[in-house]
Amino acid sequence: MDISCIQRAMGKAFGLRDAGRGVYATFTWLVEEVGELGEALLKGDKRQVSEELADVIAWVLSIASLVGVDVEEALSRKYGSELREAGCTG
Repeated sequence: MDISCIQRAMGKAFGLRDAGRGVYATFTWLVEEVGELGEALLKGDKRQVSEELADVIAWVLSIASLVGVDVEEALSRKYGSELREAGCTG
């Protein structure tokens, strides 16, 4: 999997609903998911932490799509040297 592919898949699956809801309402859903992640971390429930992390990432990608940001490109710009050092980029 690559981030751009995941972002496209999230857009295809949820893009119309997210666009209809709007960026600020979609951001509110992200904040709710971050809260759920915090609760899962406090409980120490690894399965729930895993699920909430997936939700948070999906909502971040949805917001990025709504505002026209390619997350893979943004990460490469901001963290390119760290990504190259770890072998994450070609």
